[in-house]
Amino acid sequence: MVAAARHQHKGRSQAGFTLVEVLVVLSIIGLVVGLIGPRVVGYLTDAKISTARIQATTLSNAVELFFIDNGRYPLEQEGLQALVAAPSNLRTWNGPYLKGSAVPRDPWGRPYGYAVQNDGRGFVITIAGNDRQGGAEDSLAQRQLSSTRGNVTR
Repeated sequence: MVAAARHQHKGRSQAGFTLVEVLVVLSIIGLVVGLIGPRVVGYLTDAKISTARIQATTLSNAVELFFIDNGRYPLEQEGLQALVAAPSNLRTWNGPYLKGSAVPRDPWGRPYGYAVQNDGRGFVITIAGNDRQGGAEDSLAQRQLSSTRGNVTR
């Protein structure tokens, strides 16, 4: 019986993985992450760009509704904030033109740009993109939505 107990104890101490087996498994996991990781990051980038375009279109539509009610686009001083809070000198404001109490920020956490064009007859909404300088995300995300009396172009 003592010999049987020694044999069982010896078998238990040898159970487990060898260093080579652990290294093989870690190598396989590393390869899988190396192949899948860039695709996941690419999907995340594409999703942020799509979100920014959709939000900019929503802002553009809200600015057009502001124009319908007030006969003018928000002034640059008023900015996009005029879509959620009535400017002090405007009696025909029938908003808010956006849901929520604040103008949304782009997916990178930056505010959308707004500028008036053509002596108040048009506007431009800009998407700044990522904070980083010169990245692929920046070149893809830097877009403008503009309108001159209802014609939206990209």
